[in-house]
Amino acid sequence: MTPFGFHTSASLYIGRDAVAALGDRIRSQVRADRVLIVTDANLVAAGLVERVLAPLKAAGIATSIFDGCTPEPPSTIVLAAVEAAKGFSPSAVLGLGGGSNMDTAKLVAMLLAHGGTLDDYVGDSRVPGPVVPIVAVPTTAGTGSEVSPAAVYTDVAKAIKVSCLSPYLRPALAVVDAALTDRCPTQVTADSGIDALTHAVEAFTAVSQAEFVTRSGGTTVYQGKNAIADLFALEAIRLVGLHLDRAVHEPTNRDARNGMALAATLGGLAFSNAGVALTHAMEYPVGGAVHVSHGAGNGLLLPHVMRFNASVCASTIAQLGPSLDVSTDADAVIARIEALSAAVGIPRTLRDLGVTSAMLPDFAEKAFAVKRLMRVNPRMPTAPAELLAVYEAAF
Repeated sequence: MTPFGFHTSASLYIGRDAVAALGDRIRSQVRADRVLIVTDANLVAAGLVERVLAPLKAAGIATSIFDGCTPEPPSTIVLAAVEAAKGFSPSAVLGLGGGSNMDTAKLVAMLLAHGGTLDDYVGDSRVPGPVVPIVAVPTTAGTGSEVSPAAVYTDVAKAIKVSCLSPYLRPALAVVDAALTDRCPTQVTADSGIDALTHAVEAFTAVSQAEFVTRSGGTTVYQGKNAIADLFALEAIRLVGLHLDRAVHEPTNRDARNGMALAATLGGLAFSNAGVALTHAMEYPVGGAVHVSHGAGNGLLLPHVMRFNASVCASTIAQLGPSLDVSTDADAVIARIEALSAAVGIPRTLRDLGVTSAMLPDFAEKAFAVKRLMRVNPRMPTAPAELLAVYEAAF
């Protein structure tokens, strides 16, 4: 076995009502007494910010709130949050919300520590050292940002989502409380849940670690498929198959909410070590152009990318059958994922998102340029034309 490492948040606390201990854990584990909460106005209105403030106040922690986050955040939002933080001088930055809010918190913590511009850190392992400690508290079940080293934002000028990927962006503390997802809107529940499934599938079907090493183009956070990531990925896939439809259609079902919260974190543990691949690379230009949610874009593209990959890893895809309660057959697995996506309302075609056929060649060029994800994919694309064919199949 090729040696590999496995990494996650410095501390992970998970379970229903776990947020009640948030203040004490920030005090004891993060050693912070001034916390900037990075969130959005919807969560303020829903009372979830107050749910987080209460244990912080009880622990004597000073707080300041930035509630200007938006989905798929543009760089302007990140910079506004940094400006809001400067007068407060936080000793930790807490991201409360879905992946966009947690990613914004990571980027704020990075810029507060190192200055410069976001462009300075785009790509793999370009953050030069530790950042202001990050605390991640998800209110959706899907992104896995609470345990990952990635932070994604939208480069508006280039009309593409870009990522800063660094071990320094893993949170110092993640608190995963399914109760915070109980009032998550239906479509957000669906989109984020399919995102969790995409993470786990891409981690399990990633190129082997031994082959990834030979492909590697330099220092990287991702490592390719490994035994520990496989365990987390398979359980995440099983939990999504069991709970996502119920979480969407029975939103008060606590068992389903609990299952999806665990699935999201397990998927995050898997992909943040093995890596995500072609589905994500292909979603970035789509999301940047038509502003679809990351999860919906991933869910739409995932079956098409799996078919593209099946020529080299059909047996690996087939291994997912038992986790999804279907036969050990690649076609059956892909069909099951398509059926689940349709059942929870994920768009079926790129046309449904407002994409036009004229956009597809540019999407293919942009996706092909995301080499750090291409090298994780089991089938290495050799030209943008191959990706164009996948986009056309999804169109």
